[in-house]
Amino acid sequence: MTTTSYARERTLQDEIASAVERSLPGVEVLAVDLLSRSRFCVYVDHPDGVDHALCERVTRLLDAYRSDFTIDVSSPGPERPLRKPAHFAAAVGHRIAIRTARDIEGRNRFRGEVVEAGADTVTLAIADAEPLRIPYDAIVRGNLIDEGLTT
Repeated sequence: MTTTSYARERTLQDEIASAVERSLPGVEVLAVDLLSRSRFCVYVDHPDGVDHALCERVTRLLDAYRSDFTIDVSSPGPERPLRKPAHFAAAVGHRIAIRTARDIEGRNRFRGEVVEAGADTVTLAIADAEPLRIPYDAIVRGNLIDEGLTT
């Protein structure tokens, strides 16, 4: 993905989250992933869970985007998207995967356990390395790692 694509994805995220969360009380837009130039996926959550009817309501709210995009609406699933500081704070103690827009210490993909989620950075414990602080503004993708464990 290019920097322009990441910027477009963030714009879509802001627009869609605002519209959906204002129109459907209790629904949180966790992430909008731009899958291609003409397709995006909206990940939503609700305290009562996400069912087909909720996904359909969200899709209908996004009718204005249908002329330019194919729209998928999904529950977060076990590899829940993490985009906001609050999402990372809820993931403390869990393993996550992160992709950044720019290299940090020579790379842009990281996997590790969240040990801290501060106001500006998330800190990961990475195997065979010192804990690494990653600024939220550098993160373009973050997801829980499904380790097949039930709690």
